[in-house]
Amino acid sequence: MKKGLILVLVIIGLFAIGIFGWYFSTYNSLVNLNESLDSNWAEIENQLMRRADLIPNLVNTVKGYASQEKEIFTQVSEARAKLIGAQTTDETMKAAGEMNSALSRLLAISESYPELKSDKVFIQLMDELSGTENRISVSRKRYNDSIRDYNSKIKRFPTNIISGNLGYETREYFEVPSYSYERPEVSF
Repeated sequence: MKKGLILVLVIIGLFAIGIFGWYFSTYNSLVNLNESLDSNWAEIENQLMRRADLIPNLVNTVKGYASQEKEIFTQVSEARAKLIGAQTTDETMKAAGEMNSALSRLLAISESYPELKSDKVFIQLMDELSGTENRISVSRKRYNDSIRDYNSKIKRFPTNIISGNLGYETREYFEVPSYSYERPEVSF
């Protein structure tokens, strides 16, 4: 009888160790995924700020050739201020979309000024902006890949039990707003 009781206690003990091991392993993987998301988001913010820092130089260069286009300069400045002042992920995503839209209108204006398009400073700024846009695109892809992995993990059974109890919630993808796909109208 003692051997049977010891065997049952050993089995229960091994089962409990297995459950605790699984719980802590799942918890640690959720923490790692969450930290990866935060790191990828920080990289997006870094690139968005780099772009925001380029904007005043670009605006000033365009102003030198197209001073009558005050409305677009105001829109770009307002969009930049919103981006810099964004506090949350959602605010940053929305402000980045507004910046994309304002910037595309600014670049459309440059098409009307051939001498501007041949200006060395403008060309250099456009090259830097193009590189930054590529970095933002790569960072957004990494972030969205991390979001996919994270959201999948916290939704799968039985991890969803642990993630729900620990307060892990799904996160939103960083998508390009639909209005940034619209081509600005250029008139000569």
